[in-house]
Amino acid sequence: MRKAMVLFACLFAGAVQASEHESEGHEPAGHEAPAGGHEAAGKEDVAGYILHHVADSNEYEFEVPLSSEEHVIHLPRLLIPFHEGACAPVASEHGEVTPGLGAGCLDLSITKHTVMMWLAAVLLIGSLMLWSNRDKSKLVPRGAGANLFEMLVLFVRDELAIKNIGKEEGPKYTPYLLTAFFFILFMNLLGLFPWMATATGNIAVTCGLAVCTFVVTQIAGIRAAGLGGYLKHLTGGVAPWLWPIMIPVEVLGLFTKPFALTIRLFANMLAGHIVIFFLLGLIFMLAHPAVALVSVPFAFGIYLLELFVAFVQAYVFTMLSALFIGMGVAMGHHHDDHGHEGDHGHGHKEDGHAHDHGKAHA
Repeated sequence: MRKAMVLFACLFAGAVQASEHESEGHEPAGHEAPAGGHEAAGKEDVAGYILHHVADSNEYEFEVPLSSEEHVIHLPRLLIPFHEGACAPVASEHGEVTPGLGAGCLDLSITKHTVMMWLAAVLLIGSLMLWSNRDKSKLVPRGAGANLFEMLVLFVRDELAIKNIGKEEGPKYTPYLLTAFFFILFMNLLGLFPWMATATGNIAVTCGLAVCTFVVTQIAGIRAAGLGGYLKHLTGGVAPWLWPIMIPVEVLGLFTKPFALTIRLFANMLAGHIVIFFLLGLIFMLAHPAVALVSVPFAFGIYLLELFVAFVQAYVFTMLSALFIGMGVAMGHHHDDHGHEGDHGHGHKEDGHAHDHGKAHA
């Protein structure tokens, strides 16, 4: 609890310093205040700070503790134009922006959320190397970290993989489920530290994770039922004259699953951070010190809730991934069951025909 309070105090201090820095008076000469006065300006500053904090960018900003100095690290940019002038900046109401892929510019620049993903991957690999039990003679892991990792690994394997996919196929997909669970968990937890960012609050990151689950799900279905059985499953087992209706519905159903994974993780992680900074922003929007006596405890409660949500969302994403993979594996079982029923019925017909033929000879 003491460490959590220290982290929250640092987060609050960073928010206060950033808000004060933005409202110090960087307006050009002759600029008039908005019609609402300082209150309207404060609301704009708070809203702008919240959006700036949760959005991705090519700059990494941080402030030196116990000082008001702000440092900005400009991250490398990599733009690949498909034709001349495709990546030239375009003026907009928010300043100059880089054209997207639709305009013929492929942006592979390193962003703040990319750095967070790399940092989460490094911390995850380092933690597993530090706490994993490499000595097979030691059956019981030693240390709190090793026991925690063993508990989470066994939970994902036994409660998610095997229960949703099956005893035979579940262990085959456990490595992917473990990778998704720990990677999402580390990215969620990194966003709770001061001057860090939550990569899972970026819809592009959650979409990439959902696409990985989508690919694994389709591979599981093809491996279990074969390509012919997989394609036959898209007909829904209905009469051929209903295929023009059923096939588009089944194909649409394939893509609704990764869409649900994308939006669920993105919305939950983004909403928590917005609520925290909005509660802290009430201090500047209402411009009264007494507001801090209410908003800060509430924001601290949401911060502790976000710590719980970080684990819950990693669990939900992994559980749904295991469920979708299990549905893909079930295609093969349904295909085998139908095949065995057909063979069984054909055998009965042959037995009946032989019995009748024996009676005729008798």
